[in-house]
Amino acid sequence: MTDTARSAAPAADLLAKFDPLIAQREALLATGVKDPFSLVMEKVLSPTRAICNGRETILLGTYNYMGMTFDDDVIAAGKRALDEFGSGTTGSRVLNGTYQGHKECEDALKDFYAMDHAMVFSTGYQANLGIISTIAGKGDYIVLDIDSHASIYDGCKMGDAEIVPFRHNDIGAMEKRLARIPAGAGKLVVLEGVYSMLGDIAPLKEMIGIAKAHGAMVLVDEAHSMGFIGPNGRGVAEDQGVIDQVDFIIGTFSKSVGTVGGFCVSNHPKFEILRLVCRPYVFTASLPPSVVATAATSIRKLMHGSNKRAHLWENSKRLHAGLKALGFTLGSETPQSAIVAVIMPDLEKGAAMWEALLAEGLYVNLARPPATPAGMTLLRCSLCAEHSSEEVGQILTMFENAGKATGVIG
Repeated sequence: MTDTARSAAPAADLLAKFDPLIAQREALLATGVKDPFSLVMEKVLSPTRAICNGRETILLGTYNYMGMTFDDDVIAAGKRALDEFGSGTTGSRVLNGTYQGHKECEDALKDFYAMDHAMVFSTGYQANLGIISTIAGKGDYIVLDIDSHASIYDGCKMGDAEIVPFRHNDIGAMEKRLARIPAGAGKLVVLEGVYSMLGDIAPLKEMIGIAKAHGAMVLVDEAHSMGFIGPNGRGVAEDQGVIDQVDFIIGTFSKSVGTVGGFCVSNHPKFEILRLVCRPYVFTASLPPSVVATAATSIRKLMHGSNKRAHLWENSKRLHAGLKALGFTLGSETPQSAIVAVIMPDLEKGAAMWEALLAEGLYVNLARPPATPAGMTLLRCSLCAEHSSEEVGQILTMFENAGKATGVIG
């Protein structure tokens, strides 16, 4: 075959692997439903309200758990930093990308968690990617819950450690996996405080005890519990009395803190070396000064957020009980976090219900496989401490109307 013939050969379509998903999406849109994954918020009015499709809509799918996005002090801090330091750093943390605000943000995290070390990343995804891939590498073993977040799995793959998954929240299965790991091998157990799809919590007290008995280090992702769960809002590990046994806590600023970014806190005496060897930290531009300023201000205010935490728990309990009474199938028997998952019969019904809720003036998340466990389609509701009691009542009425209109409830 000539060189010309070779160059004329058709290239393989590297996107062909997505054809089944493309077909599924086209079939869904052919039913007339709006695309639930391309909603545009034309204007955000508050932590709980936005203009969507030209009408005021209650937000119940934003992860803005503590409602800090419109806090006056947080916004003022961001504006000051923008005026004093400009719009960005144009460099990584190990070069020119560490400003005074980055250190102040890390100091706020150390005070919040009462820990010795804190490391701020550009996103929560990068925090998991960077820390996991750096501390567990080839020849090491990572034991993790099968329902772990994508960033956790990607961190495992990037570090080339052996991945050993166990059934969701199954203490016995986790112990069996740990017992099979060769003696002397490096072991890391990765858990989440709150699992983002169903909103259920992990039995961290028992799991961490087993991990330590097998000589494993422990990393807990508290992305969906920071600021809300625990006496000081430090998460499920604090709430269950085992935070001192956790080697690394990962979190994000994009939930309760109300901005963007990620972090890791730890008491490990060798922690600071990670700043020189963690690739997603070393080779990524640092967060803009305005972002770390808003984060630091928000974190310090969350240290005194007990009233907000109490109100958020009230909202969660009321919504969970109300939806259950209406006949909806929920992801957990009892309210365990600020996430309430409403399980749908299938994707088509879920999309119809999502659209009906939007028509009522309510935005929730439509979640589908493979992001969801056990192939479920669900409507994921994430409550906010700024939702009023009246708004929770409105939300229940909207769910009842949409549920009956779509046949999801009788």
